[in-house]
Amino acid sequence: MMLELMVDAKNALGECVLWCERSGRVFWTDILGSTLWAHHPATGATRSWAVPERLASFAFTDHDGRLLVGLATQLAYFELDSGALTPICEVEAGLSTRLNDGRCDRQGRFVFGTFNEVEPRLPIGGFYRLNRDLSLERLALPHVAIANSICFSPDGATMYYCDSPDRVIRCCDYDVVSGALSNQRVFAQVEGEGEPDGSCVDARGYVWNAQWGAGKLVRYAPDGSIDRTVAVPASQPSCVAFGGALLDQLFATSARVGLANATDADGGLFTGRVPGVRGLPESRFIC
Repeated sequence: MMLELMVDAKNALGECVLWCERSGRVFWTDILGSTLWAHHPATGATRSWAVPERLASFAFTDHDGRLLVGLATQLAYFELDSGALTPICEVEAGLSTRLNDGRCDRQGRFVFGTFNEVEPRLPIGGFYRLNRDLSLERLALPHVAIANSICFSPDGATMYYCDSPDRVIRCCDYDVVSGALSNQRVFAQVEGEGEPDGSCVDARGYVWNAQWGAGKLVRYAPDGSIDRTVAVPASQPSCVAFGGALLDQLFATSARVGLANATDADGGLFTGRVPGVRGLPESRFIC
């Protein structure tokens, strides 16, 4: 099976694809383009919003039309109607890092990590959680160079994450009440080419991972074994999500950055259906 091009966005660095069940739209970001994108499959309408900094990741909130955005240097609220930005807090001020991958846990708290922009193989960044009272907490995980693959099991009790250059997806126990982390361990070793990038979890608790440089999505069983792969007609798939009315439609972003001979499809948004597989509604930040 191979996904098909849905939006010829030609993003420099497409990322953080999420489905909004309230509006029936799929949202994603072009990090390097400092742009938020949205596409409405039912009508074919696509639009975008410029933001003042590179937009690394975001989350829907319990207020329609308001996003929690992870910009290069800070977290903020972004109003879709007006474009107004309300800062919340800076992150890793003074370090050569920017925000990177992020996703809400099942309790509506935003968990994210950072990216070392100067030396992408040197782990100086970290993983963080923005709690519902807007307090920022550094998680008790090792330092990271390129934080990615953040997602949660259906019951919220397992957190998945990675440092992409390690080519290992890890997981840990995640206390759904306190948010405390324990029992850090290897979940899956990436095989063949590519590095683990963005991930999501489907309704059966299988982890879907976009593998940068390998042109594929990989579905891992809860025990970490490979269940199947889905080809993407772009060499740098970056993130994956489920959406559609039945949550049975797969979406994947991709990137053109660094490609000497980018194809027309590179940087596009892709979609397809995997028979018998459905996703979960995206958790929202409760503010």
